[in-house]
Amino acid sequence: MSNIKKAFENKKAFIPFITCGDPSLEVSEQLVLAMAEAGADLIELGIPFSDPTAEGPVIQAASTRALAGGATTDKIMEMAGRIRKKTPVPMVFMTYANVVFSYGTERFIKQAAQAGMDGLILPDVPYEEKAEFDSVCRRYGLELISLIAPTSHERIAMIAREASGFVYCVSSMGVTGMRSQITTDVGQMVSLVKAQKDIPCAVGFGISGPEQAKDFAAVSDGVIVGSAIVKLCEQYKEKCVPYVAEFVRKMKAAVESC
Repeated sequence: MSNIKKAFENKKAFIPFITCGDPSLEVSEQLVLAMAEAGADLIELGIPFSDPTAEGPVIQAASTRALAGGATTDKIMEMAGRIRKKTPVPMVFMTYANVVFSYGTERFIKQAAQAGMDGLILPDVPYEEKAEFDSVCRRYGLELISLIAPTSHERIAMIAREASGFVYCVSSMGVTGMRSQITTDVGQMVSLVKAQKDIPCAVGFGISGPEQAKDFAAVSDGVIVGSAIVKLCEQYKEKCVPYVAEFVRKMKAAVESC
């Protein structure tokens, strides 16, 4: 069984996201270890990009800060390797196709695998264009995570059949960011995936607090939270680690209670 599948085994998974390098790579490393200790089942490491099209203002600003602070793909790969020596928590990179292309697709995926990463999320790569990444990921044992959106409809079956790791269910249209209300029928999206393949489904985009997390965990296999955590990093900067750890503890408890 893959590390990613283990994250969902017999439990609802809580999956936090951080932008690597915000407020610094040193703090990012501490954050990952603190989140793992606080109960995170799988962690998304965002590699900053100058034009992150799926991200709202909170994560866009974090990417800008991280790049200005000197975060590079090489440094983030090295950081991931150090983290892997200290914790077995499953980790996936989330970034954009341009980051992978400019680094060299094979070089990027090979180094990610060597660093101990378990998967890769590329939100700007549609199903029709995933083959060139997926084939390399398979060669190096990395799982390319598929995303489905509320507008995917008949595409969901097609995407689900070839999905690996878990399916990232986008809970609302638009970009990432905290929302007070999400009206998408996530349960229906999950049912359409499960009708095609027995694969975990985690819900993300817009989930910001324990009540929302509990509601979405009830109709899925896990919950992904990014902007609410990145906001804490922005607010508390170098002192953010205990605040993020406490937030992860609360969210994990909420997810487990559903």
